[in-house]
Amino acid sequence: MPFTSEQRFDPNQVLVMILAGGEGKRLYPLTLDRAKPAVPFGGRYRIIDIVLSNFVNSGLARIKVLTQYKSASLEEHIARVWRLSPMLDQYIEAIPAQQRTGKSWFRGSADAVYQCLHVITDEQPELVAIFGGDHVYRMDVRQLLNFHVQTKAEASVAAIPMPLREGREFGVLEVDETGRIIAFHEKVENPPSIPGNPTMCLASMGNYIFNTDVLVRELHTDAQAETSKHDFGYNILPRMVADKRAVYAYDFATNAVPGEDLSAGIGYWRDIGTVDAYWEAQMDLIEIHPQFNLYNTRWPIRTGVTHDPPAKFVFRDEAQARVGIATDSLVSHGCIISGGRIHRTVLGVGCRINSFSELEECVLFEGVRVGRHARIRRAIIDKDVEIPSGAVIGYDLEADRKRFFVSDKGVVVIPKRAKLETLL
Repeated sequence: MPFTSEQRFDPNQVLVMILAGGEGKRLYPLTLDRAKPAVPFGGRYRIIDIVLSNFVNSGLARIKVLTQYKSASLEEHIARVWRLSPMLDQYIEAIPAQQRTGKSWFRGSADAVYQCLHVITDEQPELVAIFGGDHVYRMDVRQLLNFHVQTKAEASVAAIPMPLREGREFGVLEVDETGRIIAFHEKVENPPSIPGNPTMCLASMGNYIFNTDVLVRELHTDAQAETSKHDFGYNILPRMVADKRAVYAYDFATNAVPGEDLSAGIGYWRDIGTVDAYWEAQMDLIEIHPQFNLYNTRWPIRTGVTHDPPAKFVFRDEAQARVGIATDSLVSHGCIISGGRIHRTVLGVGCRINSFSELEECVLFEGVRVGRHARIRRAIIDKDVEIPSGAVIGYDLEADRKRFFVSDKGVVVIPKRAKLETLL
């Protein structure tokens, strides 16, 4: 469905619930002290900013963020950064797990919403959007909502086309010619293809639209099922399909975001559930023509405003190779590149790169300090780490594994506020 300003729904009758309570074990140690949606991304953002921006840019501003695991930094970020207009009944509010339905924390995505049913009862929306808070993509959610209303669906699932060989790692939707879902397949060896396109399948993005009465009914039914995993993808939606309910797949490839160039193919979407996937998504940002373009002013990724000064590059002593320089990189405000060199690197707010140091294909979080003559490549360095002078990281992975976490593809991760003087 092409982009259109025509809306078949009332945005004031849409309640958004973002699932942001996941532990993110596969992203450890970046999630050692924070929830996955609170992990920094793209220098100055948090992962949660991406999905929140999609909704706010879509004109949907009644948003509840469901939190649980180590949620303090995530809740602080939302409270301090995401302030909308109460006069217009706009809000973004965090709801921590409260054990409202018993002595248990969230047992799955469906149980998280079930434990917060009081929010739906209070708001009484016509439609509920349930989205994950930890993927990287742009979506005009209005088009998904229009699709949901136009097809008279009871539930709609956003899905992205991908090659069959890649679909083995995802939950895949089997659909008929009309887009109605006829079966769910979770990480199967031979996923079903899209009708008329035998090389591609539809992978669920974990983003759903429900009619409110349908959602409430299904959540109550699921809560009584002792063998359920209380998960939308495993239980709620497959049961609805088995019961012949009207559940449709929305093709994300048809979503046209204002300001985006889709001539190269379908929209960008990344599941950054592992360290390698997270690092690769950051490297995508610094391509000459990135698919996920942070510079699209018609669909900005929003976040808080800080009072940090502009980035500064100092020293041009070429005789001693003491030149502050950055190539193919993102440099956030407050950074000082003081006689060091970075290439294909993302710097968070307030980093300092000192003289004669060299960084390549690195991701630095806020407040990292790199000492003189340090050499670092293919590394993620968490907040407030000080790299000692002369440190060498990423060149001898066997030595690095004795001190740090090293991913399957050789990305070194240094945890938040690590004391490297005793480790190097």
